[in-house]
Amino acid sequence: MLKVLVLCTGNSCRSQMAEGYLRYFGKDNLEVYSAGIETHGVNPRAIQVMREDGIDISKHTSNHVDEYADIKFDWVITVCDNAKENCPYFPGNVKRLHHNFPDPAKATGSEEKILKSFRQTRDLIKDYAQELVANTFK
Repeated sequence: MLKVLVLCTGNSCRSQMAEGYLRYFGKDNLEVYSAGIETHGVNPRAIQVMREDGIDISKHTSNHVDEYADIKFDWVITVCDNAKENCPYFPGNVKRLHHNFPDPAKATGSEEKILKSFRQTRDLIKDYAQELVANTFK
């Protein structure tokens, strides 16, 4: 079973969504964790838009990357530029991937406009996670 860490700035939106989709698409082949360079708590809007797509991340917790220092990951995926630039060293033969997704937590305007931003990022992450499971994590 491959061990995968998804890393972003606050472990509140993007990495949480990616963890949810990688667990869903990876089923029993992946052991997926998510963490942040900081911890901001899981964003309620991320929980809401993932639930709309049938993925429950309501029991996820916001974790700091240092909590996983003793785990030997096969893959580390950074989902924002800040995390890539500040990603700590992971010993061993760790493969790295990076994709900078828009941060929906920075969206402003009406609630519907903000949720639209969350849904757009969710859909981008879903496509990315599905592609990784189908073509990269073999």
